[in-house]
Amino acid sequence: MIPRSLAATITDDLREVPVVVLVGPRQIGKTTLARTLDPSAAYLDMERPADRARLSDPDAYLRGRAGQLTVIDEVHRVPDLFPILRGVVDDRRAAGERGGHALLLGSAGLDLIERSGETLAGRIRVRELTGVSAKEFADLESLWLRGGFPDSLMGDSDAASLRWRQDLIESYLVREVPMFGPRLPAKTIERLWVMLAHMQGGMLNRSRLAQSLGVSGNAVSRYLDLLEDLHLVRLLPPWSGNVGKRLVRSPKVYVRDSGLVHALLDLPTLDALLGHPVVGGSFEGWVIEQVASSQDTGSLMYYRTQAGAEADVVIERGGRVDTVIEIKRSSAPTMSRGFRTALEDLKPRRSFVVYPGEERFSLTSAVEAIGVRELMSELAYDGS
Repeated sequence: MIPRSLAATITDDLREVPVVVLVGPRQIGKTTLARTLDPSAAYLDMERPADRARLSDPDAYLRGRAGQLTVIDEVHRVPDLFPILRGVVDDRRAAGERGGHALLLGSAGLDLIERSGETLAGRIRVRELTGVSAKEFADLESLWLRGGFPDSLMGDSDAASLRWRQDLIESYLVREVPMFGPRLPAKTIERLWVMLAHMQGGMLNRSRLAQSLGVSGNAVSRYLDLLEDLHLVRLLPPWSGNVGKRLVRSPKVYVRDSGLVHALLDLPTLDALLGHPVVGGSFEGWVIEQVASSQDTGSLMYYRTQAGAEADVVIERGGRVDTVIEIKRSSAPTMSRGFRTALEDLKPRRSFVVYPGEERFSLTSAVEAIGVRELMSELAYDGS
């Protein structure tokens, strides 16, 4: 088992608030993590009929577990739970029980957060479990190639890892995910996923996608919204501040797990990946996910003008541009002309060029080349 850094955070959360919601895609390790937190906790999986029966009277069940943690997996399958949970939480708090009443696990992030937030405001904290990060796994090349799903990462070989990801694509991405949203034929879903993999890091054009797939633009938009909600796709928004320039307004699209990108394109080895046109977009998307997992206080965007100024990542904190990042898959990174212009436009507090190496060095008086692990440490919010 790969130790997850979020475990300590959730342990603290459970001491401070009654209910913690942990969201993330299937097979990312939510259940494994939850089972390590409190051996005495009751664990209920709402996909198991026996566990659903145990929770048939949730008010009585949860009141009977006063002073103990209850873990409820696939909680989005019991939407009526939240109003009941509110009453139980309030009574247990009145009795002096501050935190650690329930840990709720689910895949459908936005819907789950909205539903729980409406009824449990002031009683709940939400965390996302992302894929295994560069701070949790030593071999960065394997992490990039295989992605952050623990079972894929720990496969006996690259071939075994690829088979696991291909099985996940078939069973979850193609067969199960569509049940949550627009009903599209399985072949259409497969084609959409492959197209998204080829587009990795490209500008999203919903109309062109819809035309290529032979479906309506509305269906594509609804499906992409679903994939974003399930933490499978990231739509990176453009920075939209006022710098007096004509800005590109379309989001960039990424399949969030690099291993899924490579499985969709049948790239079983690092050599195969390095020889494929997607290599740059894949590395860019992988770094962006490391950035996203390392800080939760800033807004993540990209910057591009129609004149060619560009930054792969812009992080805003406190209403100002804090950090600007260019991502280069080169052992000898340099700054592009577009990035130099972006720095002049945005005037960030700090700026970096991220590359595959580990040495940190200055490119200019204001820009440093940096490896992904050290970047993640830099981005941990320091209050500045």
